[in-house]
Amino acid sequence: MPGVYKMTEIVGTSTESFADAVKEGVKRASKSLRHLSWFEVVDQRGSIKDGAVEEFQVTIKVGFKLED
Repeated sequence: MPGVYKMTEIVGTSTESFADAVKEGVKRASKSLRHLSWFEVVDQRGSIKDGAVEEFQVTIKVGFKLED
């Protein structure tokens, strides 16, 4: 995997789970970033409404190879 890579931080959200929030974040990032290769979960949190989990939120770093 020789080359130069860049990483950027995004936040994915889901009403289902942390895993789904990661998948949604990567799915959306792949629409505007090419050559995505990896992700790293940096932070997990969520929101609560009426005593129940309303939303799962994850901050993830995504890495992608810069084009030549």
